[in-house]
Amino acid sequence: MLKLFFNKFPEQFLRLIVVFGVIVGGMLFIRFLLPPELKDTELHKKSTIERVTSLPVKFAGSEICADCHEEYNVKKAGYHKNLSCETCHGTAKEHTENPAEVKPVLPRLREFCVRCHTFDPSRPTGFPQINPIAHNPLQPCVSCHNPHDPKPPSVPSECQACHAEIARTKAISAHVLLECTTCHEVPQEHKVTPRAIKASIPSDRDFCGKCHAAQSEIKETSKVDFTTHGEKYLCWQCHYPHMPEVE
Repeated sequence: MLKLFFNKFPEQFLRLIVVFGVIVGGMLFIRFLLPPELKDTELHKKSTIERVTSLPVKFAGSEICADCHEEYNVKKAGYHKNLSCETCHGTAKEHTENPAEVKPVLPRLREFCVRCHTFDPSRPTGFPQINPIAHNPLQPCVSCHNPHDPKPPSVPSECQACHAEIARTKAISAHVLLECTTCHEVPQEHKVTPRAIKASIPSDRDFCGKCHAAQSEIKETSKVDFTTHGEKYLCWQCHYPHMPEVE
């Protein structure tokens, strides 16, 4: 009889009933069978706070290091100023309570620093990166760099030290013979703090016109009529400067 009753309805309607039944069953399960801490927001928040606050405190915070360690002031004004002391020295709560017996970690091995400073294209431009195989091979980083203010003993002499990807692109373009400083003014400070002091970039069409305008006296370059070519647009809105053949 039940089968004959359901045969009166279209298949789509029966599927809708099944879906509705699953939804109702799920709501009943949540309401009556789940424990209170999984469905009561306030109770869940309270139990979470109690669980977290019951965990042992391991971190002391960088500020407390200033009470005993002069290196804190060096770091505060240096390249690692935004890095917590415990990032490199490990959790320090026990050290602050018993400094004579519990010593902080002193990461002097080369492998520690390269965790952050091995070249990775996803890192922001200007972040100090090296090839650890070629850079001062096998020597500990602290032999040249003060870890609390790791200012390099010398700055890069070539742009490709930081802009290797651009250098590889430019090497196969028509601009390969141009020095970077032909188009960019590079202050000495840029080599020390590249993210704070930027190299200049051309800001108008006339700069490219020095070489590529029809009236340019430089014979070796391709020429265009700047009165009609590109109209109002800047050259690098269509041409990538390091490989200008690409449009």
